[in-house]
Amino acid sequence: MSRALFIRGAHDAYVAPFKLRDGRPGEVLIDVASVGLCGSDLHYYKDGGIGSAVVKEPFVPGHEFGGFLCEDLDELSLARGALVAVDPNKACGHCEFCERGHPNLCPNVEFIGAPPFDGAMTERIWVPAAQVVPLPADFTPLQAVMLEPLGVAIHAVDLAKPRLLEQVALIGSGPIGLLILQVLKAAGAGEILVIDPLEHRREMAARLGAARTGTSVDDIRGWTGRVGAPLVIEATNSPLGFRDAVLAAKIGGRIVLVGIPDGDIYTLPAAEARRRGLKIKFARRMGEVYPRAIELVAGGKVDVKSLVTHEVALDEAPDTFRNHADNAPGYIKSLIYPNGVTKLGG
Repeated sequence: MSRALFIRGAHDAYVAPFKLRDGRPGEVLIDVASVGLCGSDLHYYKDGGIGSAVVKEPFVPGHEFGGFLCEDLDELSLARGALVAVDPNKACGHCEFCERGHPNLCPNVEFIGAPPFDGAMTERIWVPAAQVVPLPADFTPLQAVMLEPLGVAIHAVDLAKPRLLEQVALIGSGPIGLLILQVLKAAGAGEILVIDPLEHRREMAARLGAARTGTSVDDIRGWTGRVGAPLVIEATNSPLGFRDAVLAAKIGGRIVLVGIPDGDIYTLPAAEARRRGLKIKFARRMGEVYPRAIELVAGGKVDVKSLVTHEVALDEAPDTFRNHADNAPGYIKSLIYPNGVTKLGG
């Protein structure tokens, strides 16, 4: 009998025995090396769901993960024991959106770690072999885990299409925001203005190359002479995130919304957006981005290690959820090691 972290409802996370289901044709068994605590996991914990994805019975979260193969995977020339990442998104492959090249928008998706599909905050998990991502031989479990959130950041920047040396306002410097910051720099963006209410996150943004950091949209307005930035990317969990992105944007500017607001509701003064004639895009998950994510990490263009502030064993995970929900000082990204092999900085 394995063990897993379960979310039963809002603010109700616990560790308990977990019966691993039998494998299905086309699946491979993985020993979970490490799994990230994502913002969407926090929404399941704080709100009991995200939109229609509601926690109706205890389920195991966790979609950012890497692990060791429990058997050879001949189709990828991978031997038992190889460290791999996993793309959690199993799109149907035949709907209109999949056929248009947007598997991240598939309405028939089976997403590992989103209810009712159990995720990787457990010791072992069966995954479709087609979703296994081979890694360079020198990659660590930490790097394997961080490829999925980095993929979200890459997709957001793909949607944003920053122009060479263009000024960008970034609302929020949590894990996704800090990854977006680094991808923007790799993509050739210019001055990046970052706001976040938490001091330790602002300090990390400055370390990773933000030109200016502040606490509110008023700072962005001040830095731009009350004009606003031509491109704004929002990556917060605030219902006011959309509003702040609008207020930070220049007339005729572009906005990409990446964050998921607490309570699944945005608060927005419509006239502010309408009078600016803004172009607005919403980001959802990612497309086929793993090769680029691996290249950015392997080439040292994105620093994923510095974002990981806490690495814990499975028994510590409920407290870690609570600390993130309470915005505890010093917390940026936490990784959970279900098999107890905690390797700080690994």
